[in-house]
Amino acid sequence: MQVNRPKMIGALVGCLAAAAVIHGTMIFPFWRKHYAVKSIAGEQAKGLSADQLLFALAGFRELVAGILWVRADSFFDEGNYDAILPIIRLVTWLDPHEIDVYATGMWHIGYNFTDEESRSDRRYIPSALALGKEGARANPNTYELFFETGWIWYHKVDDDYDKAVYWWEQAAQRDDIQPARRNILASAYIRDGKVEKALGLYEDLLARAEKQFGKSDEFQNRQNRDTIESNLDNLLVRMGQRGYFAQKGGYYDQGDYDTKPPFDVGFSARVTVEDPKVIKVEGTWNVLPVGTRVRIVLRDKNLKGAKYAEMDWDASDAVNLDPDKEITFMQDQLFVKNQQFRRRIDMSRDATMYPFLANDYVIEFYYNPRSAPAHIQDKFGFSGEGMTDQNFLNLDARPGQRVIYTTLEFSKDELLRRGKYAVGKETPVKQTANFKPLGAASFGDAIQVPGLRTEKPQTQNSPIPGQRPKTMPVPRGLPGAPGSPGSGVRTPMPGPAGLQ
Repeated sequence: MQVNRPKMIGALVGCLAAAAVIHGTMIFPFWRKHYAVKSIAGEQAKGLSADQLLFALAGFRELVAGILWVRADSFFDEGNYDAILPIIRLVTWLDPHEIDVYATGMWHIGYNFTDEESRSDRRYIPSALALGKEGARANPNTYELFFETGWIWYHKVDDDYDKAVYWWEQAAQRDDIQPARRNILASAYIRDGKVEKALGLYEDLLARAEKQFGKSDEFQNRQNRDTIESNLDNLLVRMGQRGYFAQKGGYYDQGDYDTKPPFDVGFSARVTVEDPKVIKVEGTWNVLPVGTRVRIVLRDKNLKGAKYAEMDWDASDAVNLDPDKEITFMQDQLFVKNQQFRRRIDMSRDATMYPFLANDYVIEFYYNPRSAPAHIQDKFGFSGEGMTDQNFLNLDARPGQRVIYTTLEFSKDELLRRGKYAVGKETPVKQTANFKPLGAASFGDAIQVPGLRTEKPQTQNSPIPGQRPKTMPVPRGLPGAPGSPGSGVRTPMPGPAGLQ
């Protein structure tokens, strides 16, 4: 049969035109009304190029989304992270049910925008959280994006744990959540100060795990049950040894607990501007065991929405992949070793990340025991009740918690080494009034952090060896009492209701 190519091409063009008309007048409006994320369908669609919009309107949304996502993967392999963001935005607009794209996008935005020393640009974190919120709204029937959003709060923000609790509670309500991911909610409860909720959750999870193990003794079921049981036991012991039950019972002042007396961490700091946008930070911290990381933040002094050592991470529900590039916000960790810290922070290599456009800046030092590893919390307690500082203890930064907080201020000229602070002239140096040269700390003042099921360590206020210790008036059945979990033998515990 002879093929009439002109007619065939004409017919094909006609079909495409008809498909475009039907899709543009019926299918696309229906999809936008009922399925597209509202904030995207309106504003973000305006940013699409003509060919992108044509493909979308012609009914090739999923095809285009797939092609774009493959291209995004190649950009990732090349390390070209900036090119990935608009693709993520476009793919989620074309197909708002692409859960992996949302999750991967949050990861890119929250973790991959880094300088040469792998410090992520925290100005992007609100965008990562907003993308998670949008994805969760578009996919309410699965736990995944609720969990991913909670993870950013728990791990990346690593402070506002009430937000992690909120999102993980939402995730836990979804039937498809994996058991191990349900367990981590207990950790968020503990860091949020909701210790009894964590206890109750562990008991509930253990009952579920034992029931599942009764149905099948597969390794995974056994492992899940044993893990929850171990976590529950450790929490009970820690509640006893840290004096949690005693505080609830009103007899904390009568006993000898690991958190007593509050230990003075002796924080001090000095900051020297060595070169333009390059600072040297050094200071002291009396805690000997490794595991302390003091947060340092350098930001515009009048940063809108700024809080104690953080910005307003939850400022907007709108996904803005181009955050305010005019603000300067640096956050890092000062790792403590041998009771001191020393770190050189170079912000000169990325003018986009650290623009320094404001005239005045503040450097914040912040330590929250709730973010500390468990072996440090064994001394400092769940909310810092075992920690103090003669100069910088703060009770306002985080209500209900005892944190360390202080600030030093610098001008733009000082940080950029301009004018009388130019290199070769006066060197800008700011320090806390109590700063002492590194190496001057007395190891005799350091604490030895206690551990689970071990002999109590010697502290600066420990009883003299051989002296009879104080009696611990802990009621029978509670951790710390004879035969209790704190003594190494697990016994039934009262639930949270019994602790009120």
